[in-house]
Amino acid sequence: MSEPCAHGTEQRPPSAQEPPRQAGGDLYGPSALVKIVVAQGTFIAALMFYIGAIYTSTYYDYFHLHWGSMNLGFSQIALESLNLLNLDIMVAAGCVFLLLCVPWSRRPRHVTRFEAAAARWYPLLVVAGIVLLALWQEIQPYGWIGPLTIAVGLLLSQCRDAEGRRPRGFRRQAVPVFAAGVFLFWTVTNVAWQQGRQDARAHAAAVTNWTGVLVLSTKPLSLPTDSVREEKLPDNRLHPYRYSDLRLLTEHDGRYYVVPRNWNAQVDEIYVIRESEATWIALTPGTQPRLTDSRSRGGR
Repeated sequence: MSEPCAHGTEQRPPSAQEPPRQAGGDLYGPSALVKIVVAQGTFIAALMFYIGAIYTSTYYDYFHLHWGSMNLGFSQIALESLNLLNLDIMVAAGCVFLLLCVPWSRRPRHVTRFEAAAARWYPLLVVAGIVLLALWQEIQPYGWIGPLTIAVGLLLSQCRDAEGRRPRGFRRQAVPVFAAGVFLFWTVTNVAWQQGRQDARAHAAAVTNWTGVLVLSTKPLSLPTDSVREEKLPDNRLHPYRYSDLRLLTEHDGRYYVVPRNWNAQVDEIYVIRESEATWIALTPGTQPRLTDSRSRGGR
């Protein structure tokens, strides 16, 4: 009898086989790295958009404008989040970053006294954050410190204890981390709201220094002549009506939101002028008293 022939390729011994791959693809190849980078970039872009939306809506609400009617793009709103990059926020973000690195470090190492103390006394930090929340009105404009303190305390609960053990399980690990994320999200929201309100108030206090607007029109405009300077040019001009002493609040899609120099953000109107063939708009520097005074003294 003839010996049976094996069909197909010869099988390799188990030790020579390639490491198994999961259904989603190679977890260690360049495609996995690209997916991680894309996922992180998407999350950062979404977070920047959220922060920018909170900041923008709060900023324009101070001027009684709805930011959604301005047709702002995704990138414009996301870039508004960069207004929050001040010293206080950067210091707080650095502290949170360091605390995130300590609890999740898996390298064998000696437990420091600080980490062991943090794992033991973190409830005091959480209680302190709750007290700050109770004093929300009294600690303004730093009310965001309350939820930030709670989040830091919850993150410290994940530190190793004196014997090198870390919290395990759903209640001791997943729940505190999720709660810390919620309080950090609350902190970012409050910071964006507060910064937008603060920047709008500071901007409204210096209307004279805003960018000046000069309007030329073929027809007279319904602007307040008691606060806006109106001039009638010769009739042979294409735009015989000239309006000055205006300041620019913002501009989007050819619509200029202008106000008089003596404008009050709480009670006065905002005038919207659309640029067209019948209306020509020029931008001029705002009034800068210090620069003007220095030039005048230098010319004497």
